[in-house]
Amino acid sequence: MNDEDLLTRIRSLVEEEHSLREASGDGQMPDKARLKQVEESLDQCWDLLRQRRAKAGSGENPDDAEVRPVNEVEGYKQ
Repeated sequence: MNDEDLLTRIRSLVEEEHSLREASGDGQMPDKARLKQVEESLDQCWDLLRQRRAKAGSGENPDDAEVRPVNEVEGYKQ
């Protein structure tokens, strides 16, 4: 997956996240399980994109970046 593919995936997940959150604002019950999956997937995509950019910036092959497990990505401190 290249950077453009990742950005397309991120945009798609952000749109879905917004839809899920809007549904709860409209009085509908949000799909909490799906929202959690979307948030986790977004975190993984952003992490992978940051890894790819860091590798490219340091002269390494960005394709060597790998998706990290959810529990690792979710454990980062901001």
